[in-house]
Amino acid sequence: MAEAAALTIRSKFPRPAPATVARFAGAASGHVVDALGRRGALDHRIRCVTKVAAFTGVALTVRSRERDNLAPWAAIRFAQAGDVIVVESGVEVEASVLGDVLVGIARNKGVVALVTDGLVRDIPGIDAVGIPVFARGVTPNSPHKTGPGWVGFPIAIGGQAIAPGDVIVGDGDGVVVVPQASLDAIARELDEVRKKEAAMDAHVRSGATEPAWLEGALKSLDVKYLD
Repeated sequence: MAEAAALTIRSKFPRPAPATVARFAGAASGHVVDALGRRGALDHRIRCVTKVAAFTGVALTVRSRERDNLAPWAAIRFAQAGDVIVVESGVEVEASVLGDVLVGIARNKGVVALVTDGLVRDIPGIDAVGIPVFARGVTPNSPHKTGPGWVGFPIAIGGQAIAPGDVIVGDGDGVVVVPQASLDAIARELDEVRKKEAAMDAHVRSGATEPAWLEGALKSLDVKYLD
């Protein structure tokens, strides 16, 4: 069997219109999850490791073997402004796949965030770069740069399938994946969620001592009172 190429790159894939992506800008990750039917977030162990957390962008997907970051480096060449580099790093979690130099150069290319199910290093330097990075953890162990790796193909991290061109939304609560095929429908639902959340926030500010829906729920559900 022939060995895998050091890199396999698909640089051209369908991308959503910037105006469609903009409809998710500034959205809370929890609101996007609600618009998706209460699902879509990456596993909680993939968390923000930087001082800044909020972002919205288009997924540029990367799959790398364990202890190697050739593919994440190569992905920067094909990144477009507004992209989020999302890295599936393999089953072993022993070495970093992202560091401050890689993150800094990615920012210079217009990348707005990086997300990986692996580890990262150089946190002070990454914080100085100023864009969000999400990862499973931090280690000073460094990777190789030999491959194999893949850029621009479907991946799976944190329990979610991610295709290149999906919209990725992140903040201090976590990261959510919005499939490109459903963007318009989810954006419309997100508009409704935002309206409902605004109404609930106003309810709190009014001095309310219980949610508006609770009385109806207590009457319609089978509730047993013991006193």
